[in-house]
Amino acid sequence: MGLLYLIFVFSLSLVCFCSLIHAQQPYVGKATTNCGTTDASNSNSVLGYSCNGLNKISCQAYLVFRSLPPFNTVDSISTLLGSDPSQLSKINSVSETETFETSKLVIVPVNCSCSGQYYQANTSYVIEHDNNYFLIANDTYQGLSTCHALQDQNNNLTRNLFTGTRITVPLRCACPTKNQSDVGVKYLLSYIVTWGETISDISRRFGVNTGRTLEANRIPEEVPNIYPFTTLLVPLENQPNSSQTIAPPPPPPPSPSSASPSPNSSSNKGSKKTWIYAVVCVLGASTLIIGTVIFCMYFRKSKKNPGTDSFEAYEKPSNKKIDEESLDFLESMSDIAQSLKVYSFKELQAATDNFSPSCWIKGSIYRGTINGDFAAIKKVNGDVSNEINLLNKINHFNLIILSGACFNDGSWYLVYEYAVNGSLSDWIYVNNNEGKFLNWAQRIQIALDVATGLNYLHSFANPPHVHKDVKSSNVLLDSEFRAKIANLALARAAQGQEGEFALTRHIVGTKGYMAPEYLENGLVSTKLDVYAFGILMLEILTGKEAAALYSEENMNLSNVLNDVLNKEDGPESLRHFLDPSMQENYPLELAVIMLRLIDSCLKKDPSSRPTMDDIVKSLSRILNASLTWELSNNISDC
Repeated sequence: MGLLYLIFVFSLSLVCFCSLIHAQQPYVGKATTNCGTTDASNSNSVLGYSCNGLNKISCQAYLVFRSLPPFNTVDSISTLLGSDPSQLSKINSVSETETFETSKLVIVPVNCSCSGQYYQANTSYVIEHDNNYFLIANDTYQGLSTCHALQDQNNNLTRNLFTGTRITVPLRCACPTKNQSDVGVKYLLSYIVTWGETISDISRRFGVNTGRTLEANRIPEEVPNIYPFTTLLVPLENQPNSSQTIAPPPPPPPSPSSASPSPNSSSNKGSKKTWIYAVVCVLGASTLIIGTVIFCMYFRKSKKNPGTDSFEAYEKPSNKKIDEESLDFLESMSDIAQSLKVYSFKELQAATDNFSPSCWIKGSIYRGTINGDFAAIKKVNGDVSNEINLLNKINHFNLIILSGACFNDGSWYLVYEYAVNGSLSDWIYVNNNEGKFLNWAQRIQIALDVATGLNYLHSFANPPHVHKDVKSSNVLLDSEFRAKIANLALARAAQGQEGEFALTRHIVGTKGYMAPEYLENGLVSTKLDVYAFGILMLEILTGKEAAALYSEENMNLSNVLNDVLNKEDGPESLRHFLDPSMQENYPLELAVIMLRLIDSCLKKDPSSRPTMDDIVKSLSRILNASLTWELSNNISDC
């Protein structure tokens, strides 16, 4: 009977689960950019969201649009998206004559209705010179429509679009399903995904449970990938408001007390959680015991000398300070063990074929295979408590993930996610590129990724942190050449608005990247990372290490940049200055803008440098323009 009951419950759960999943809308993914495919049947969601809602006629829905000139006023955005200007101004708490700042999120109310099989909010657009469906969908409408939907909606027109032709634009919207309505969802908001955003970030912005957003878009929790120029449906119980257009800080790490089961939890849930807590407690106790042994063994070891690419000037701390910091770290180990796997040395030996030379990457880093997936395993002879504590509290796409740790014979082994394309330094230095090449758009994307990761550290980590060692070898590239910032061993909490505090006896970093105020006075602030990031961007564009850009006459890189930008033969000097491996295949106007942005990062006065948030906004605009330029070049080549 017990077995039959379990089979019945499982079957019922499976039926309910399948019903729930099929009642939601599929996330469109990368299919939106494949405009050359004439048959969209493999991904019907590119044509719109299915009419499977409780209300199959029409409903109130919302879109999110990023204001960009010329669509940066209430009137222009309302006209472009077919919305009522009075409603738009009201929900965004502005006047009808408002001009929005660039990249400002604007909530747009629309009437969403069924048209055939799909929901859509219709508007119209007059074709301008050199327009095509891809540019209209992804540039003008930022992904609120797709090239496939535009083609399908306007199939009576010729393939070639003529200037002045008015076309119908179906905007992506949807109405709540019955399952969503039953749990209080009243509206669906179509959110345009942009670079570096995650589902949890977007959900948190609108006060929505991440699980509900995943469910609404039929995105598996195991692989929650989203892409720019696509829409994500956000299920809302209340109308959105202007305060939600400002990104909230990330939530603090959960406290042990918040993990306790609620009185209304089912007995199965309760027993499962109790079992988890029991395992965690045993693991925590074991970790503390192991930690005590580590404490005794580790602090008998001498400190590792600095490497050749960095230097330190410091006084040896007192034993009392070491003991206090180590005890604090040991006390936190029980919390860390809940999210960080503790590996045995035998497991790491098996993963790396006993640290075989065939698995060696560089330095003390090896590639390992754990549970069928690659991982990077780094041996560290030193205090790792700072990096472990920081990486255990933060979670961002552009920051490398620490998944586990091991302690053996006085050394730590840290296990990170594996970046298949290695470090950025392997790709940008001309003398070392060995056939490796990054095009213009890839370089700008990498710069934006690094800026986004640093902005998270500066503005959203709790407390904010300064990386202190931004350089090309600490930027890793995944299989799609998206950048991950690594090596947070030197990162320190920032203090005050500018995060400045004196470290006059502990100057640590890499030559060529360190800001003048840090070298001269030991002042640390978030602007220290901004300076180093300016150097990094310069290396990305020139393909040369920073040291090679200095000259006896010009020891200030800002002067070097000004010489290039102000020479009479402008474009010719610029071509000689930028990486020759790009073969001049880049937009000169954007290259100039990039050099001016770099110059602002290298100002001697820290207060004159932009914030990482400012840099992210600038690079986002440059990347969008670069992708448009790249697309137009490809089209003209055809």
